[in-house]
Amino acid sequence: MRTTRKSTAVTAAVAAVTAVAGLAVAAGGGTAQASPAPTPARAAAPSACRPANHLAKITEGPASSGHTHYRVTLTAPRGYASCELAGSPTDVRFSHHGTETGVTAGRYGSQGGVVTFGPGHPVHFDIQVPSARRGTAADEASFTLRAPGGQIPGTSVADGKLSVAPGTLVGPVQRGA
Repeated sequence: MRTTRKSTAVTAAVAAVTAVAGLAVAAGGGTAQASPAPTPARAAAPSACRPANHLAKITEGPASSGHTHYRVTLTAPRGYASCELAGSPTDVRFSHHGTETGVTAGRYGSQGGVVTFGPGHPVHFDIQVPSARRGTAADEASFTLRAPGGQIPGTSVADGKLSVAPGTLVGPVQRGA
């Protein structure tokens, strides 16, 4: 018991001395500073629009007259800054098991719309494939996203099963998953 009381008394004394020393230092009584120096402003989070900072998945969409549709959904994990995307992706190419199919995609729809993309704000775009043409199997689409001021550097990649054909078009990026 005596050891416990002695340890408690020593701990309390150390805490009191530390508190008094901290006050003396804060008051300018020493060369050290009691409070930490101001830290530089927290570095800005990396943009969700950069290819390495988002995830993209291809799923089958509802068919329309004469076309098969696929939806490419982009999501961004927490920790990335929101950004703006505009129009349809460019340089869209498709591959199957790592080999390019030779099919590239054009664009359709209004290219002037701007959407916010980031954590909690998924976006998507449509891949429209003509049904009348024989399709080529693909499991990956690569593309370059566009911002209101131009292209975003780098190539994004989406995974998922789809079939593409000459005449395939890509719609503009829209809000939602």
